[in-house]
Order: sequence, then structure tokens, then C-alpha cells
Amino acid sequence: MRAATTLSVVVLGAGAIGHALVTSVDTSVSRVDPFRDIKNRPEDGRGMNLLLVGTDGRDRITKSEKEKYRLGGAPCRCTDTIMLVHISADRDRASVVSLPRDSYARIPAHTDQNSGKAHKPHPVKLNAAYAEGGPALTVRTVEQMTKVKIDHYLEIDFTSFMKTVDALGGVEICTTGPVKDKYTGLDLPAGTHQLNGGQALQYVRSRHVDGASDLGRMQRQQRFLASMIKQASGSGVLLNPVKFRKVASTMIGSVRADRGFGTDEMLALARAMRGFSASSSEFTSVPIASMGQVKGVGSAVKWDGAKADRLFRMIREDKPLATVRTKKSGPKARLVDVSPQQIRVQVYNGTREGGLGRKADSALRSTGFNTTRAPLNSDGPPVERTFVSYDPRWDRSAKSLSTALNGCEMRPVKGQGRTLRVTAGTDFTGVVPVRAENAYQGEFGAVTGDQVVCP
Repeated sequence: MRAATTLSVVVLGAGAIGHALVTSVDTSVSRVDPFRDIKNRPEDGRGMNLLLVGTDGRDRITKSEKEKYRLGGAPCRCTDTIMLVHISADRDRASVVSLPRDSYARIPAHTDQNSGKAHKPHPVKLNAAYAEGGPALTVRTVEQMTKVKIDHYLEIDFTSFMKTVDALGGVEICTTGPVKDKYTGLDLPAGTHQLNGGQALQYVRSRHVDGASDLGRMQRQQRFLASMIKQASGSGVLLNPVKFRKVASTMIGSVRADRGFGTDEMLALARAMRGFSASSSEFTSVPIASMGQVKGVGSAVKWDGAKADRLFRMIREDKPLATVRTKKSGPKARLVDVSPQQIRVQVYNGTREGGLGRKADSALRSTGFNTTRAPLNSDGPPVERTFVSYDPRWDRSAKSLSTALNGCEMRPVKGQGRTLRVTAGTDFTGVVPVRAENAYQGEFGAVTGDQVVCP
């Protein structure tokens, strides 16, 4: 996440400010050689692939900041976040794939950078690759797992992330409900929030907001990155040399990059991406098969092999991951708690009007609801007001569906099950477009940036 912030600021700013300023940024960036002695690498694909790594840097944060933002504990030489970013060959799209830090992995043979001991290939969690062998072993492990050749490497820590967000003037985040994590101190009511650097760090680090743990945290990181791109590209910060210099100077102190990602590469990439926006970016996570205890490794995440292979093949072939959407005119989608793609709906015609059930089913399906496509006629007497019948265990889904139906009546029915029922009354005129913060679409659950930023 923090590395992605760096990439966005450097790349977007470079095209607007020019060679001289970017050169000053380039000369201040610490360099690392993550590709040294790597053999049997994947073949080149189309476009550019960057491995973005966020590391723990709490040793550089003040005591008051540690207390305020719950950053206690000893600093570690470890990766907090790992993302694979693919820039399309035509420079019109950036695909961001989050790699869970607890992913089950087999790291290749290497010499431990701490003990000097030679290790044979062995199973670990993905973030252990950095602890044992630094950037080089991390790159080797990711390439081995994804079969995607990494072109460039970027790394940033806590301190730079916080200060970069502050230099941008904060980043706007929207929440449909309260978001609270006692471990990080995050405490946001429902609504729109302008997060400063410390609050942003709490937001992207929180793992105990809900039962989704690290997977939920990755989705929040993706939403934050999309909002940050929107802020950086739409606020004028990156078109103003003075403002850009302030943003750049706050982050370069703790950034590390490979030697090949220099001034010329930054400028070439930036010139091609001048029209970049939140809608130009797409976000997803590696498909997961299971989560649980693995002997000798601990609690780990195992990828869905078949789906992950298809995902990374599409990256190599430079294909978009998100569902292609046709732009429509009309009202903006309302933000709801549960994505309509996750809600199964059976429609009933509660009137004597022929075809109303098909009309309601089609309207709900057009805004994303998973309808049965087989509407039925209601057995009861005609109804005037449309209503939703639902099992109380799925009340959040019912509220999302009711929002799409202009706040229609909700009727709890114990034991009904997961499928919600909509009985269209004589007052039915259509549906209101809705979307969720976590919209799972397409095979890989990929979303574009404009789908996850504040409406």
C-alpha cells in the first residue's frame, strides 16, 4: 500500500513537472539490487510489472505518534504489504493484485541474510521471504509463484506513508457503517472522512474490523489507493511544482527501488499515463482456496491454483481483469453495505399487471443483483406496496435490497434462508442503482478504482 502510494506520486508527478525535478527525486532514492544472481526467470510479458512492498518502519516514528496510532511493539525486518502492479503496454490501465502476506509459499534455495546459513527450498508464509533473504528472495519467490517476470521493485515504510498522505492534504474515504478496530485505534462512524496520515495508516493496517481479517484489510488498502489516485490526479497537487516538491520530499527519505527504475523510466512511464485516473486502475486479490493451520508453517492462506493460474496468465497476456462496464447516464449509485452481486433474489408479481415480475427481475439484475431470472406470481391478494421478505440472518443484505427499491417495506421471516424475496406491488416503478464498498465482480472479484471511491 505504501509502495503503491509512492509509485502513484512519482509517476503522476513526473509527467507534469519534468526531467529536472524527477532527477532530484531519483538521486535521493535509496537503491537495492533485487535481481542479482536470479536465474531461470519467467519470460518477458507485455507491459510492465512492479513488485510493491510495504515494510515496518515504526523505529522512525515519534513516541507520541506510536501512542496515538497504536504502533507499539518492536520494529521488525518484515513485509507488511505485498502488491503486484501491472502497467498495460498501452499505458491505459494499471492492474493491482494484492498478495496476502500469509500466503503459503515454497521459497527457493538461498543463504539466510541474517545467519549466513544455507537453506534448501522449504515452505513458509510469503512475508518470511523478505525476513530471510530481503528483496531478492522476495522477488524470486513471487516470480516462482506467479510465473510473472518482475521488471521493477519499490519499497516504502510507515513514516513515508504517513507524511505523504499529509502532504497531499489527506485522502477521502467513505464508509457505509461504523469501522472500528481496538488494536489500531481506528474508530470511524458511517459517512465520509478526510483521513490524515496517521488515520490513513490506521485504516490500511486494521485487521479486526470484521471477520475478513487480512482479506478485508487488503480491500480497504485497495479502496484507499484508488481514493489516493483520485486525490492526487484531481487536486492539482501534481501539476504544481512547489506542491509536488513538498509531496516528493516527504516520501523519498525511506523509499528503496531497484537501480533500473530511474529518471528516464519514470518520465517515459509518466508521459504515457498523463490521462490516468481512478477509473484507469483495477484492483483484485489472489483467489483463495482455503485458510487454516499448515504443519510447520502455522496459520496460512492457500491460493486457488486453477484460478490463480488464470489470473496471472491474464497479467502476462496484458488483459484487463475487471468486468467491462458500459457507461450509463443517470443518477449515481447509492452506497450500500452488501454488494448486490452477493445477494440472491427471487421476484414475485404481487399485482394483476402482466409482466411486472419480469420487469422487476430485469431492473434488479441490471444494477447487479443475482436474480433467479424466473419471476413467479404471488399466491396472495394484490398488494399496493412493494416489500422484501428476508431471513433475519441476512438483514444487511435485505437493507441493501430495500435501498435499491426506494426504501420499500421489509418483512423478516425466520428460516426463509439465504434467498431474499421481492414482491412487487402496484407502486413499483423501477430500482435505484446501488453499489457496495466491496463489490465482487467477474471471476477474480476485480473492481475499477471509480467503483470503490466516494461517489
